Amino acid sequence: MKTLIRPKLVYYKGTFQENISVLIEDGTIVQIGDVLDIRLKHTPEQELIWENMVMLPGTVNVHNHSFQSLLRGLAVGKPFLEWRDKALYRISPLLSPEDIYVGALLAFGEMMKYGVTCVSDFFYLHNNGLEGDMAIIQAAKDIGIRLVLARTMYDWTGAPKGYIENVPEAVMNTRYLAKQYNNTADAMTTILPAPHSLHAATPEMIQAGHALAQELGTKFHIHVAEEPFEVKEVLDKYQLRPVEYFEKLGVLDDKMVMVHAVWLNDREKELMAANRASLAYCPSSNMFLADGVTDIAWMTEAGINIGLGSDGACSNNRISVFEEMRMASLLQKVTKLNALLIDSEQAYNMGTVNGGTLLDLPIGEIKEGYKADLLGVDLTDISLQPYFPDNEQLLPNIVYSMQPTAIKEVIVNGHQTVHKGKLSTMEEGDIVKQVSALSKTIYTSVRSFY
Repeated sequence: MKTLIRPKLVYYKGTFQENISVLIEDGTIVQIGDVLDIRLKHTPEQELIWENMVMLPGTVNVHNHSFQSLLRGLAVGKPFLEWRDKALYRISPLLSPEDIYVGALLAFGEMMKYGVTCVSDFFYLHNNGLEGDMAIIQAAKDIGIRLVLARTMYDWTGAPKGYIENVPEAVMNTRYLAKQYNNTADAMTTILPAPHSLHAATPEMIQAGHALAQELGTKFHIHVAEEPFEVKEVLDKYQLRPVEYFEKLGVLDDKMVMVHAVWLNDREKELMAANRASLAYCPSSNMFLADGVTDIAWMTEAGINIGLGSDGACSNNRISVFEEMRMASLLQKVTKLNALLIDSEQAYNMGTVNGGTLLDLPIGEIKEGYKADLLGVDLTDISLQPYFPDNEQLLPNIVYSMQPTAIKEVIVNGHQTVHKGKLSTMEEGDIVKQVSALSKTIYTSVRSFY
């Protein structure tokens, strides 16, 4: 079906433009331009008038753990390892595929209302084989969000047993899912390998993940140097720093997406840039867990592609990419004492088009041939005031002041998923009821350390 959308403004080619309409068909943007020109070539079956709205591309969340939304608020204010051991490791092995599905509904539904139209979910609960993965995929389908499932390859014996697969199992299971879902016309589900980290995946597992990414034609995601203890472990074991060790393993290239990369030295950052690795940056989570601040100012200047992630909702605790845009910019300014670093346009691009590039998907930009993942933002929302007619302050206000109340319409792959600020695909109350019932079980399991 051809749908013509007529907003007040469209963020197109880096500026806010008036008198621009967007025609979508079969989940793709097919024409952008004057409404009369579009009607000369096409006969839309549906026409949407987004009065007093600006159309933006949907935001791209390049790193999340959806099941962790069920743990939000637990072990808050604890050191990283205590938070991990008492909340994450204690609860996650108890979650059934049905529980995982509910957690994903919560995460995906919430982020959809906040303007996230695509998410990379780094998933590692394998205690029920592929059932957990399928639960995530089904939840994404039911909410209507575009999903990249970064299927974790995890063989550290210190983790809960349900996380662990051996190398052949991890490769087989990830390859199986990729063959089922990758390379479809709608690109609504993509599977890629994600060896967890240097402390939770053996060198053989990391090399297998890299090889599988080459075979599948995808990237691979991996946590890197989030905490100082990880760097020390690698130094003690291999006498090399993390990125230096990746180079030795033969996995440091443009297939690698590093998550966090907080504690890299100058040599490692140079290696990262020279080998064209990408960064999934999670500023709010890094602050919440007192990880540190990744030097994205240097990385940006070096040409490293940076996308933004929320990380799991129990280490953030919001899951809005607009929030991450704000934090990415402000953190660099205050740590470098330079107000000119990471301006609003750079931060905005990290949360949109850069994320699409990082995930190898035609998203994050309003462009002919790209997927119709779109937002309608209310220009009359109080968080975007004052609104000046020259639009010069609009992008900074979107990045620094806009609240989720301004996001009224969301379209993913040409389908309406949020209308007038409410989910269109599922009843929000039903999600809340399911989460509420499950939270009682979770609380019983953790109350002993409160």
